[in-house]
Amino acid sequence: MLTLCAILFPRGRREGAVILYHGSRHGINGPIAPISRDRCDFGRGFYLGTNPLQPLTLICDFPDARFYTVELELDGLDVRELSPDTTWALVVAYHRGKMESARGTELYAATAAVLAGADVAIGPIANDRMFVVLDRFFNGEITDAALVKSLSALQLGNQVVALTQKACDAIRIVEERCLGEEERAELIATSEMNRAEGVALAERICREHRRDGRFFDEILEAGVPLE
Repeated sequence: MLTLCAILFPRGRREGAVILYHGSRHGINGPIAPISRDRCDFGRGFYLGTNPLQPLTLICDFPDARFYTVELELDGLDVRELSPDTTWALVVAYHRGKMESARGTELYAATAAVLAGADVAIGPIANDRMFVVLDRFFNGEITDAALVKSLSALQLGNQVVALTQKACDAIRIVEERCLGEEERAELIATSEMNRAEGVALAERICREHRRDGRFFDEILEAGVPLE
């Protein structure tokens, strides 16, 4: 596993650059580019995390996976940061194609504009622990208040997404390494345990706040930007 020293003080760090982490199922080949699939949380980009465990648990099922420590120099980039709130949830919904029924409304336009033209997006991670809760929100089973409370309680960390080639060119790989079989097994067990604990915590929070806030379809039907 990564040592604490390796995480906090990677070799050759540039002054002013932020240290982030990326996991790849088969390794990075060629220049870094914003070429993820379209339906990711913040759209197509190159996805990084602030917590090394997050990308590690995403790639631990793949024997050829590679884990990267990188630097991102933010100077000169248009950086947009999202808080763990309903606006974040709507931005994720927009990029996942869940807001088409609101197309043509002020809400749709305002949500589309949140990251329009940005080089870098920073916001909460919607990993497998949060994915279940997000789907329940999109399906009208829980309110935005329950979703946001769950997101805050889970403390999953942030994802940092290079949305443009300009941002990708500001990334430098500090370290690349493969995962051993024993490490992958430990990470798989950790991932499964965290997921079960996270889903249980979110379920409790959703029950506590089931009468607070608004449902997704109510927000879309109103069609007006959030205050």
